[in-house]
Amino acid sequence: MSKKFNLDGKVAIVTGGGSGIGRAIAIVLAGNGAKVNILDMNPEGANEVVDEIKKEGGEVSAFQCDVANPESVELAFEKAIGNNQLDILINNAGIAHVGSILNTTAEDLDRIYQVNIRGVFNTLKAGVERMKSSGGAIVNLSSVAAHVGISDRLAYSTSKGAVHAMTLSVAKDCLPYKIRCNSISPGRVHTPFVDGFIEKNYPGREQEMFENLSKTQPIGRMGQPQEMGDLVLFLCSDEASFITGSDFAIDGGFVTLNT
Repeated sequence: MSKKFNLDGKVAIVTGGGSGIGRAIAIVLAGNGAKVNILDMNPEGANEVVDEIKKEGGEVSAFQCDVANPESVELAFEKAIGNNQLDILINNAGIAHVGSILNTTAEDLDRIYQVNIRGVFNTLKAGVERMKSSGGAIVNLSSVAAHVGISDRLAYSTSKGAVHAMTLSVAKDCLPYKIRCNSISPGRVHTPFVDGFIEKNYPGREQEMFENLSKTQPIGRMGQPQEMGDLVLFLCSDEASFITGSDFAIDGGFVTLNT
C-alpha cells in the first residue's frame, strides 16, 4: 500500500519556519519526505530547527530573509532553489499587534502591512513564478481574525483579511498553471509567543491567564503547533488535489461555536 501524505521528492519553502507554527510545519513536511527550505529573519532559531530535522534524517536548509523586502526574498529563493521547480510554499511569517482604531497609529498599520501583507505578496510572487511550469501547492497562514471581530486587533485583523483575499485571487488566477492555493485560519495556538505575552502582561497570574485564554476556544484548550502542521501537510499532499481556493478553520470551534 502506498503511504498517505507522501512528499518524497517535493521541494518546499516555509517562511517564518524558525519558531512556533512555522517550526512545526517545517518538521512535519520534512518528516514526510519534503526537502524543506526555511526562510526566517532569525538565523539562530532557523538553524536550531535545521539541526532538529537533520537529527531525524530529514532534508532541510535555512536562509535569512526579510519577507517585507522583495530583494531579500528573491535572493533567498535563489539561494534555496535557484531556478528549479518549487512544489510547496508556506506563507507563515507574520507579526502581531494589539490595538483598536483609537490607539493604533498609522505607523503601526504600516509595520503590519509591510510584513503580513506585502511580505506574503513578495513570497507569492517569487513562488508562483517558480511553480507555474509544473504546478504546486501554496498554503497561506490566515487567522480567525480574518473572519470575526476580535477586540483590539484592528491592524492584525486587517492584514489577515488581506491574506484571505490574496488566497482567493491566487487560487483563481493560477488554475491554468495547476497551482493550488489555500489558507488555514488558526485560533489561539500554544506557542512560546503566547507564554511570553502572558508572562510580560500578567506577572504572577500566568496559570490563571493561560486557563482563561484556553477557555476562549469552545473545545476548552489552545491548539498545538503540531496540529497546524498536520493540516498544512494534508493541503500540500496529493490527497488534497481537489482542494483550492479554500480556507480551513482550525480553531477549536472559535468562529462557529463561540456564541
